[in-house]
Amino acid sequence: MSGRGDLGRRSAAERSAAWLVTGPVGHLVGFFAEAVSLGGRAGIRAARLRLQKLLIRRTGPVRLPDQTDRSFDAERTSPVTTMEPIAALRASLAGQVVSPEQADWDEARRAWNLAVDQRPSAVAFPESAADVQATVRFARDHGMRVAAQGTGHNAGAIASLDDTILLRTLRMREVAIDPGVRRARVAAGGWWGEVTAPAGEHGLAALAGSAPDVGVVGYSLGGGIGWLARRYGLACNSIVGAELVTADGELLRADPDTEPDLFWALRGGGGSFGAITALELELFPVESVYAGALFFPLERAREVLHRWAEWAPGTPEELTSVGRMLNLPPMPELPDFLRGQSFALVEAAYLGPEEEGAELLRPLRKLSPDMDTFATVPVPALQDLHMDPPEPVPGLSDHLMLSEAPPEAIDALVAASGPGTDSPLLSVELRHLGGALARPAENGGPLASLDGQFLMFGVGMPISPEVAEAIERRAGQVREVLSPWAAGRAYLNFAERPTDTETAFPPDVYRRLQEVRAKYDPDDLFCANHPVPAC
Repeated sequence: MSGRGDLGRRSAAERSAAWLVTGPVGHLVGFFAEAVSLGGRAGIRAARLRLQKLLIRRTGPVRLPDQTDRSFDAERTSPVTTMEPIAALRASLAGQVVSPEQADWDEARRAWNLAVDQRPSAVAFPESAADVQATVRFARDHGMRVAAQGTGHNAGAIASLDDTILLRTLRMREVAIDPGVRRARVAAGGWWGEVTAPAGEHGLAALAGSAPDVGVVGYSLGGGIGWLARRYGLACNSIVGAELVTADGELLRADPDTEPDLFWALRGGGGSFGAITALELELFPVESVYAGALFFPLERAREVLHRWAEWAPGTPEELTSVGRMLNLPPMPELPDFLRGQSFALVEAAYLGPEEEGAELLRPLRKLSPDMDTFATVPVPALQDLHMDPPEPVPGLSDHLMLSEAPPEAIDALVAASGPGTDSPLLSVELRHLGGALARPAENGGPLASLDGQFLMFGVGMPISPEVAEAIERRAGQVREVLSPWAAGRAYLNFAERPTDTETAFPPDVYRRLQEVRAKYDPDDLFCANHPVPAC
């Protein structure tokens, strides 16, 4: 389906362990290698391979909290999944339809986040807009719902998939770049890595996320904060047109002149309004950036994050940065400087000359980092900067938007998950907002701007039920200690569990979203991860 069939058959523990090699560790030794000498590449690859083989031998299947047996369960499956209606759906699609009795059912329903146990009535893999139309019409005629999904990064936010067809758009991956008008047309299943590379060949940049395999559509409909965000704003407001199938099965185009209310709602309002078949996005004239990370021992987290939080608000909007605490496991095969180490780090990307970026970083470099990976790189290289996992893993997370991050907030954050706390969180970060993110986008959608100045995100990998419970507790503690500085708004792309969508929008904006939902999907056919109910 997605070209990752072999990966899909490995256990959650094996995926998690492999990521510790190919994710943070792999990127630490590979990211901007020309900027910092960390040893021979052949030796690194050999050590990485030895570690991965060892982990696969040592780890076994892991069952996460509230996960039931992944085998076929007729009592938990919609009555519509009998051979006759499903056969009719299969006959109407060029793509594939998978139902619970089939051998590839578990792989078909698997989300990118392996901590999520998706149980729809059937899974459809459309290959065209016509396939999407046929699936929507089938669901409507059989009293079912449709949940459109690309990768499933934020699948945990869906409350239920009962009586629902999961519409996996992984096979709709066409990308076309028009450098003359600086636009990209991306089919429903396209990943950011499939956009940034061809756009970069023309000296153009999309407002992409921090990982190459995040789906363009879900990320963009829900907001989108990337490394160019403080200069160019949220990705949702770079949408200039959308093609989608509405609840009546019609294929529409929404743009400023055609279906303008629907176009407005799609730019940050989420996936409640139809099944996207393609997005058209604005591209920006950025060819290279000065980017990298400064690594410090975690014991210096309070000092480093204090300095960063004081420094970041005074930086120009051409610079987007993150202050972060990162933990790595005590595996014997890791190099000495990484084995069992935890880091405080600052990641940043600057849209300007290297000499200007170096001057901006001078206050942080005075802290004498242990590693400094900053260099001028092509924009597509930004997909490696945040060291996101390169393949599906289980994840549990929480987030909180902050109106400010004064010294007391940094102290509270470090006390909750910093050195000496034995935190089960792999990463806890603060993203600096402001700049273009704080200014309402001209003709923007419901998420025209963000009110907060910082955004906290904490995540751990639940490789066992006990670890999962510890992650949940610690993430809740981090959120609680930072609550005095909460901005009062959720950011739905970081809300990876069922959330009251109303908390993400001002009251008048939310009412308008409800009105648009009532116009285009009055019977609640579409099941979104963060639904907007019809008024």
